[in-house]
Amino acid sequence: MPTESILLVLTLVAGFYMAWNIGANDVANAMGTSVGSGALTLKQAIFIAAILEFSGSFFFGSHVSATLQSGIIKAEIFSDVPLQLVDGMLAALLATGAWLQIASYYGWPVSTTHAIVGSVIGFGAIVGGIDAIQWSNVGFIVSSWILSPIFGGIISYVIFTTLRRQILYTENPVAKAKKLTPILVFIVLTILSMILLFKGLQNLPGNLDFVQSIVICLAIGVTGAIISRFLVQRIKDIPVKAQEHPYHDEVYTGLEKAKKHLQQVQVTSRGQTQYQVSQLLEELDALSESLKPKQENRPMSQEYMVVEKIFGYLQILSACLMAFAHGANDVANAIGPLSAAIDILNTGVVNVQPHVPTWALGLGGVGIVIGLATWGWRVILTIGKKITELTPTRGFAAEFGAAFTILAASRLGMPISTTHTLVGSVIGVGLARGIEALDLSTMRDIVISWIVTIPISAAITVAFFYLLQSF
Repeated sequence: MPTESILLVLTLVAGFYMAWNIGANDVANAMGTSVGSGALTLKQAIFIAAILEFSGSFFFGSHVSATLQSGIIKAEIFSDVPLQLVDGMLAALLATGAWLQIASYYGWPVSTTHAIVGSVIGFGAIVGGIDAIQWSNVGFIVSSWILSPIFGGIISYVIFTTLRRQILYTENPVAKAKKLTPILVFIVLTILSMILLFKGLQNLPGNLDFVQSIVICLAIGVTGAIISRFLVQRIKDIPVKAQEHPYHDEVYTGLEKAKKHLQQVQVTSRGQTQYQVSQLLEELDALSESLKPKQENRPMSQEYMVVEKIFGYLQILSACLMAFAHGANDVANAIGPLSAAIDILNTGVVNVQPHVPTWALGLGGVGIVIGLATWGWRVILTIGKKITELTPTRGFAAEFGAAFTILAASRLGMPISTTHTLVGSVIGVGLARGIEALDLSTMRDIVISWIVTIPISAAITVAFFYLLQSF
């Protein structure tokens, strides 16, 4: 059997193996918050993600695949030894898949983007030297890893803060939720439709022009808004008593912060000022104690249960957007190296911009779906339960902020880390409630996994590369 044929079979298997591990590990970023908030059961999340992940990877995945397969290393360096580049891409797929499988087994939400980029850099630097790396493009990719969680966090912070002010902190939150729900549905559906239609379907014939795309996107958004308005109007209003401030946990936390600041003033002040500050502290202590039992024992009132139920459906929409975004961005982690290797095996030469075949995107989409269905539950439970306590309103804000950031980055060809973006979005929501709402130890562990992923992936790739070369 010719060497090229053996390498072709191995590359296809490695690409599928890598896609399977992406589904098993990284897809938790799309569905973890929905499962954690209770908006979706684990089985429902897997079913929805299977459809949207495949759609995102198949229809939209080529944008980022082009960056990963030819934008990290200088492919022309391997023009005299094209099979060496094939070995390198194959080693990168095998090494990244192996590391992801280990992480998935233990439920670690590592970044697949970090892993594959580190793998490609590792074998490129070993084989072609430092000059083989396109450091300007690598800098572009690394900057996206830094900027994406910041942007995701800012967007999610603004969304959740707006929801609290416009819905949760009003006297009639159910009525406000019913009023704003159609607007939110319109925004989510319109954005999803725009990303899909504006060159997102470039792998299919007969693309629409700009005006037609705008009209269709607005029509989809308006249709969804009308349907959602009809559905929410069937919900009865449940007014809140005027003297009852919503969410006593937020009020109690704010009082505790005020007490800390006054205690600092008390230490540094003298005379009459110190006496007045002491009086204020006593009053705050009494007020805080009167609210503390309510904070600890008060069950979620009926009106907030209704609001969270409404946002449970909205979070399902945002989860669909997130799953589509994840498939569009992260399928490149498997298909980029695979396409580069397949192109060399078919043509015998190294192309600077190899073609991303449609069937390869389909292969990646199928692999992601199977990985999600078989092992995805492990990391989904980690993301959904351990970073922070989630409700549908918080989950919606985090998912929508992350999905919008990821889709925008995909449009620009930036292979950002879905893990980074989602964690940044969850932090944004948490900061809107106070730093105490976040599990800092879990976040620390996640950040450590990000740091070690790149060198571990690079080292395993080098080992696989030399192993392949020896054969």
